[in-house]
Amino acid sequence: MSSTDNKVLTLSEVRELADDKNKCIMMIDNNVYDITRFLEEHPGGEEVLKEQHGRDATNAFEDVGHSSDAREQMKAYKIAKLDSNDTKNSRPTVVDNSKGDTRDSSDESGSSWTKWIIPLVIAVAAAVIFKLLSKPGQDINRPPTAI
Repeated sequence: MSSTDNKVLTLSEVRELADDKNKCIMMIDNNVYDITRFLEEHPGGEEVLKEQHGRDATNAFEDVGHSSDAREQMKAYKIAKLDSNDTKNSRPTVVDNSKGDTRDSSDESGSSWTKWIIPLVIAVAAAVIFKLLSKPGQDINRPPTAI
């Protein structure tokens, strides 16, 4: 058992750690991680990690579907467990360092790429359906002529 298994941080202590702009602190499944050293190695780029700085990143982490290797690798970045008094059924409120305010981290605004990928997929699907349903050489604005 490592020393991080015994270390417990309160939510206010996590906020204090997250105030350091030179670090990247996040919570996943009530564990606290300092992933600063991992930023440049992350296959998805460092920006997706920085978006979660100071927040509960459990949903974002699970939504991506990380491999068992990634889950094993993250153990090296664990610094503590979140105090059981701060772990509730709802996600804890944490610092949003970009604005300096607090917000409920269950606010799932999603990653920046998810804001445009869903409309793009819908548009492509609509274009494909349109192409499949329209007959070649037929103007869809004009009714078909009787033969």
